This record gives sequence, structure tokens and C-alpha cells, in this order.
Amino acid sequence: MSPGVIAFSKVTKQYGPQILFVDASMQINPGEKVGLVGPNGAGKTTIFRLIMGEELADDGSVERPRKLTVGYFRQDVGDLGGRTVLAETVAGAGEVADLGAELHSLEGRLSDTEAPDYERVLDRYGEVQARFQELGGYELEARAHEILAGLGLTPDQVAGDVGRLSGGWKMRVALARILLARPDVLLLDEPTNYLDIESILWLEDFLRGYPGAVLMTTHDADVMNRVVAKIVEIDGGQLRSYTGNYDFYLRARAEEAARREAEYERQQSMLAKEMRFVERFRAQAAKAAQVQSRVKKLDKIERIEPPRRLIEKSFDFRRPPRSGEDVLKVDAVSKTYGPRVVHDGLSLLVRRGERWAVMGENGAGKSTLLKMMAGALTPDSGTVTIGGSVTMGYFAQHQMEQLSKDPSATVQDELTAHAPTAGIGVIKTLAGAFGFSGEDVDKPIRVLSGGERARVVLAKMLYDAPNLLILDEPTNHLDIVTKRALVKALASYDGTLVFVSHDRAFLRALATRVLELAPGIPPHVYGGNYDEYVGTTGREAPGMRQRAA
Repeated sequence: MSPGVIAFSKVTKQYGPQILFVDASMQINPGEKVGLVGPNGAGKTTIFRLIMGEELADDGSVERPRKLTVGYFRQDVGDLGGRTVLAETVAGAGEVADLGAELHSLEGRLSDTEAPDYERVLDRYGEVQARFQELGGYELEARAHEILAGLGLTPDQVAGDVGRLSGGWKMRVALARILLARPDVLLLDEPTNYLDIESILWLEDFLRGYPGAVLMTTHDADVMNRVVAKIVEIDGGQLRSYTGNYDFYLRARAEEAARREAEYERQQSMLAKEMRFVERFRAQAAKAAQVQSRVKKLDKIERIEPPRRLIEKSFDFRRPPRSGEDVLKVDAVSKTYGPRVVHDGLSLLVRRGERWAVMGENGAGKSTLLKMMAGALTPDSGTVTIGGSVTMGYFAQHQMEQLSKDPSATVQDELTAHAPTAGIGVIKTLAGAFGFSGEDVDKPIRVLSGGERARVVLAKMLYDAPNLLILDEPTNHLDIVTKRALVKALASYDGTLVFVSHDRAFLRALATRVLELAPGIPPHVYGGNYDEYVGTTGREAPGMRQRAA
């Protein structure tokens, strides 16, 4: 194996009756940027754990050079607290952080020039300092500040206790620790889940220029297209590699599926023809030799397995009643939090059928505006008026935490409690429309993933068929297939949309107007879709204005 190569060779892995991999092989070369794809439960996280040595293959081997350094960003960041964000980030920098701590200790001991071990301490100080300098230790804090700023943390946050941050911000700190450590290989499990567009764009740029290898999963197809040059797909227990970005993989996979389908159909047609001959002449003595020959031929043919077809999800939204022309009016609304002014006299009118994307960097007041629109927050001054015949549905991340806490409550129980007059058939149809088919409706709420919880909340909201949807990051935690289904459904939704999203594919597909919010700058409305906004402003997100300055 070449230096720095990670290789899976005929790996088999199963958990009880569930077989994840059978004789699966792949290779990650030095400096490669690789996207790992596959449906939920296919074994993406197991791949990471096998590389880390946290799991062992049942058969085959996972080869990883002993001196290879690997950084693993996962969704469970543990309990961070007790030191500043900067100190927490620097502490995760691996060898260079350990050397920095030793250097500090040795400096204290060097103050005692009469100590009997002074010469030995001085020699060790020289060794440690040389290695610390070689690894860029003196630039460590400056690099940490740069990475933390890139991931959206403010100077106040960087200087504050990491324990006071929310879970999403702690995830950013955990990611910063891994990036600062500069390992030979980065394993990134959904690194964009808690990032805004500005931070995602910064991370794309960072990863493109990263000298080491990257293996990542992400539900953001734009990130995959811009960062990776190879896709590894988990498909029916096998690992298939495609050289190219995510769009190339989709095209290649579709062509491959069409080819396998054609091969299967050709063989089925040939087998049917041969079988018809056998059945027709089986009883005729004159044809006995030919029949026997064809039976032997059929026995020797290696049967092509029927190709597995990807099942695209589709959400079935009930048609909402028609609203009045003026759907929602925001008039001179102001909102402050302590000394911080979030909105100051904001006014806008949302009309029937419009699809407003609200954009702005962290702290610009996107979620605050949506909460005031939805009536979940009262403005300090000004008014929010809902128009005639308007029924509203509001989606926000906190609603996922408000699902039933009953440990035995299932998806079906949750939907039935929301729609008690609906029959069991209607409930099961609703659940199936949001990806809970068959036994999935009996899944306890407590074991659902973030994406599954989001689908339950969306199902409840859209059962009510509102004609105004206010959506705050509805695609967080949704996989690419589910996200695509939601975009398709919303594209044909016969109502009005106001939404915040960090997903550019979602913005591109749905926005017809863009409201840009930025601290200290008056709100600006762009009357066009997301691509027109990018073309007009020359940036993909409001915060990139400051970063380019």
C-alpha cells in the first residue's frame, strides 16, 4: 500500500441480521477529496468508525498507515465547557497543542537557573521549541481565530466560555478543532448541518485548498459538487467509486442503471424465447435432442439479477384554500435585544403566490422576523397583519423538540393526536407521503433521527393545508432525496411561502423574491430568484459582502 493510502479490501460487516458490506473494497489516496453517499442506514458512519478503528471488519481488512493522522468530525460533540472557545479550539490541535503546553511548562522551570536539572530542561526546551515552530505553533492562535471567524463565531464568542454556547455553536467549535489540527485525513460527517451559507462557502474554500485527504458525507449537493472529485457510493453491500463530483455521479449512475436494466430485459426476453421453444416441443420426440440442448444451455446461463431501482420520495400536499391578495403586511416593525437593535422600522408586503427567501448572516434577524410574522414573537413597535382568508403553517427547529415525550408514542400516535378525526387510512397515507411506510409508522418518536423528526413536523403542518407557509430552515437534517422531494412538492404548492434556508438548491428552486438583511444596513428587496440575486449582487450570501471588503 502506498504511503498515506487508506484501503478497504473485501470488507464484510454486519450487525446481527443486518448486513452492511459484503466483500466491499475502496481506496482513499493522499490529497483526494471524496464524497460518501448512500441511503440512511446504509453504513456511512460505520465506514468512518472502521477507518478510526472504533469498529473491526468481520472479514477482509481496513488498512491505514500507522503514522497517518486522522481527524473525525461527528454529530455527537460531547460536553464542551470550562474554557474559552479559543482555548478549546487550540486544545484540539493534536501534537502542536501538546507541544505548546509542554513549552509553557518548561518556560516556568527555566526561571530557576540553579535547579540541578536545568541543563536537561534547557535541552528539552530547545527540542520542543524547534518541533513547535516546525508545526506552525507560533501561528496557531492566529489560525484558530481565522477558522473560528470563517465558521461564523464573533470575537465575543471566541473569548467566551464554550459551555455557554448552544448545541449548534458547539458543533462549529468541534469542527474548528478538527480543521485546526490539520490531520492527513479529514473525516467529516455532515459538517454543514449547523452552518449558515456564509460559513458553508468559507468551508468549501477551505476544503478545496486543504492539502490532506477529505472523506465527507453531506446533504448539501452544492458542497459535494464544489469540493469532491470522487464519489464512493454504498450500494447493496458494495462500495462503488466514481471519478467526478456529485452531478457526474448522478449522471453516471443513471447511465449505469439504464444499461443494467437493458441487459436484464434482453436476457429476460431471450430466456422467455428459449422457454417457449422448450415448452412447445417438449412432447415431440423429433425435437427431443434440440429441447435437451436448449435446457442444458439455459442451465448454464448466469442469470442477471433484476436491477434495484431507486425509489424517489414524493410528498403529497393537500391543496390549500385560496387566500386574499395581501397575505402578510409588516409595518414599521422594530425589535431589540438589550442594546442590540435587530430590526428598526422594517416594512414589507407579501402578496399571494410570492415566495420570499429571507437572507442575512448570523445576527441579522432572519429567525426573529419569521417569529414575528408567525405570531410567535411580539415586535417592540409596529405591526404584523395577516390578510383575509389566510391560514398559516409555521415550521421552526424547536418544534422537533416539542414532539411527544411519551417513550411509547409512535409516528402514527403523533399524527393521530394532531388529526383525531382522520381515519387510520388517512393517517397511514399521510405518514407514507412523508417517508413513513409499512412498519415505519410504528417507530417510537424517541428513536427518530433529526431528519425523521423534521418529516413528522412537516406532515402535521401540511395536513392542515395552510395557504401561507413560514419555514425556518426546513431542510436541516433532511437527506438529499428527501430534500429533493420537499422542493418538488413546494414548487407545485398553491400558496405563499416565506422561508429561511442555507441550502442553495432550495433557494434556487423556490425563491421569487429575496429580502436581504444585514446589520447596520437598511433591508433590501431583490425582485427575482436566487440566481438573479447572485448575478445582481456578485455574491452568494449577504455576509460575503463584508468578507470581500
